[in-house]
Amino acid sequence: MKIDTKPYGSIDIDERQKIFFPYGVLGFESLKDYVLLDAQQQPFYWLQSLDVTEIAFVLINPRIFRPDYKLDVDKEELKEIGIESEDDILDFAIVTIPENSSNMTANLQGPVIINKKTRVGRQSISLNPDWHVRHRILDELASVRQESC
Repeated sequence: MKIDTKPYGSIDIDERQKIFFPYGVLGFESLKDYVLLDAQQQPFYWLQSLDVTEIAFVLINPRIFRPDYKLDVDKEELKEIGIESEDDILDFAIVTIPENSSNMTANLQGPVIINKKTRVGRQSISLNPDWHVRHRILDELASVRQESC
């Protein structure tokens, strides 16, 4: 399947990369169809809207910079997308990259959750007050490295 993307222009994707968000993503509730793409720069991913080419979110696995991160959302919200066990879950944080990319942040308060089996996703709100909208990725990575030394 050929699609137009914000980061890569027109590309071919596998149908298995498609993710349906019945509630959209916060702030983009009307956009329901996305694809999950590997970014050229690891450890990032792209969540690309199939409806509006200009809408694409950079994602990261939060455990890369916060090994203590645990997904803590309303269990009913997980059931709504067919999550039956932790093995069904892929979860990400949306990354904001300002002009000075060393100040990039990740939103751990609003995790993006995908059911690996059904490829249905949703953005939820964390029930854990320790997770905020702006976690500075590079600062937290440096802190993890210092702790492991």
